[in-house]
Amino acid sequence: MNEKVVKKLETVDRTSILPMETSDIHVGLDLEHRQKGLLWYSTYTVNFSGEYTYRNSESSRQSVTFDLKYPAQHAIYDGVSVEIDGKPVAFTPYQSGILADANVGANQTARLRVAYRSHGLDSWSYKMGDDVAQWRNFKLTMTTNFEDIDFPNNALSPTEKHELQHGWDLVWRYQTLISGFEIGMVMPEKLQPGPLASEISYFAPVSLLLFFFVMFTITTLRNIELHPMNYFFLAAAFFAFHLLLAYSVDRISIHLAFLLCSAVSIFLVISYLRLVVGLRFAMFEAGLAQFVYLVLFSYSFFLKGFTGLAITLGCIVTLFIAMQATGAIRWKERFSGSAMAIAPAKAV
Repeated sequence: MNEKVVKKLETVDRTSILPMETSDIHVGLDLEHRQKGLLWYSTYTVNFSGEYTYRNSESSRQSVTFDLKYPAQHAIYDGVSVEIDGKPVAFTPYQSGILADANVGANQTARLRVAYRSHGLDSWSYKMGDDVAQWRNFKLTMTTNFEDIDFPNNALSPTEKHELQHGWDLVWRYQTLISGFEIGMVMPEKLQPGPLASEISYFAPVSLLLFFFVMFTITTLRNIELHPMNYFFLAAAFFAFHLLLAYSVDRISIHLAFLLCSAVSIFLVISYLRLVVGLRFAMFEAGLAQFVYLVLFSYSFFLKGFTGLAITLGCIVTLFIAMQATGAIRWKERFSGSAMAIAPAKAV
């Protein structure tokens, strides 16, 4: 009985992921602020170019499909190009990205390069993976056309910084990196006229209270009597600054509006008090107090991050000066002297 041995050769398709050996990425961020109404928007153009090297560790030639995911679904990508080993290749777009096919020889590498131009708002980031990922021979170079740079929370800081004439040249370079953080850049913001004017107006009562406190102290020391109606007109002139500022910031620049509104309010106060008390008091005591507690107080809101500290220091200095100036005053005697005496009733 003859036995036959039959050998059957089958080809089985198997999907595997090629390991990435190197990453060389170049990012150019071109910031251009745009205004709409009372708000400024930090819009930018990004020129992205990434070159990645993959190795086919198999002992046979492999058909490889490169799946390039879009960084964001709702965005515009212009000038998209894909090259493999320096040669342009056709790619197929789909809902989440683009596909490009190539053949990679046994134990050979494929150098993939992808480039595009896109637009964004407020921030840009390069996500290295959904979870903790490992990268070898990683390099990302970023150039900016702005000097005020900031990085998102939980983002990697650059390993190298080189200041340019109007921006920065930043480099992230790692030999072996294991991390779940991303690389990103937060665009600098311009002063927002609407929110800034709203914040200044919100704290207007605090500013007015300090101004009245100083005015009361000065008039007490100088024996000057101001009627409550005088304080009413001073308050109206004081709030003219905030009302005019709120309706002018959408017509002219915030800095010019601030200067004009300050001049109008100070002019109202000085021109009024020169009739009530006198020109010298109106110009020096009242004018200087209003400049400090209206103009400088309001301007502190331009100092992002230092507003609270500046106001606190101003209040402490004001309190110290007032305490030293009025420490010798006997308040009971001072107010009893101006009190009205009540005449005894006559017997009928």
